[in-house]
Amino acid sequence: MRRRRAGAAGVLLLALAACTAGGDPVPSPGRSPAGAATSAAVSPPATAAAADAGPGATAPDPAGAPDPATPPVVAPEVAWADHGAVAPDAYALGYAGAVAPITPELAARMAPSWRAGCPVPLEDLRYVTVTHRDFEGGIATGELVVHADVADGVVAVFGELFALGYPIRSMRLVDDFGGSDDASMAADNTSAFNCRPISRGTGWSEHAYGRAIDLNPVENPYVRGALVLPSEGAPFAARPDAPGVVHAGDAVVRAFAAHGWLWGGDWTSPVDYQHFSTTGR
Repeated sequence: MRRRRAGAAGVLLLALAACTAGGDPVPSPGRSPAGAATSAAVSPPATAAAADAGPGATAPDPAGAPDPATPPVVAPEVAWADHGAVAPDAYALGYAGAVAPITPELAARMAPSWRAGCPVPLEDLRYVTVTHRDFEGGIATGELVVHADVADGVVAVFGELFALGYPIRSMRLVDDFGGSDDASMAADNTSAFNCRPISRGTGWSEHAYGRAIDLNPVENPYVRGALVLPSEGAPFAARPDAPGVVHAGDAVVRAFAAHGWLWGGDWTSPVDYQHFSTTGR
């Protein structure tokens, strides 16, 4: 009798072992499995166009866009370097980012935005290209110049914005606008480095250190009392729920904050909805 019971128990244990589930975990949505391709075909960046400002409002057509003959942005053939940001295979499929030094050719192109006497030498800056969504539902490649210390973090931030589906109107170097911050803003151009003083003030802007980014300036204008810059951003000063508009505590603000960037929309006066910086200035 004992032998029969022992035999039955053994059969039961084998059956339970055979039913145990196995296999690898399923990758999270929006992230590519290890080894999957993450590069996207390089497309010309979106040019300034009218934005969908929501019910009852129409965004003006920004002026000052770059010459349509300007060649498309091309990502440099440089391997992605990780300095504690995010592993390349963690990005949404279709996203690509690259970081490269400032070449002599690029330095010549940057003559409007950098000159002797600027607080950061060219060797401390980096040329960053990132994939981004545009307002027409397409994908483009944009470019920024930032400080070397934040370059990989910038690649990570824009990788998260890409996964969120956040649209960016234009992302060209401010040099394509003659180094004019006003012209770049009017064209709804997202930009970073520009060796210039703070807006309506003296002293170096955080942009002069490559540690600030202005994101979709028309949808996210600078507001000081009745002053709205660019003026094309006036319909967005009341912060409508429209594409490209950044709101307090939203996913865009959180993506920047996760990598150490603070939002000018949290300031009291002025309120700079387009401005993100690593110092809060």
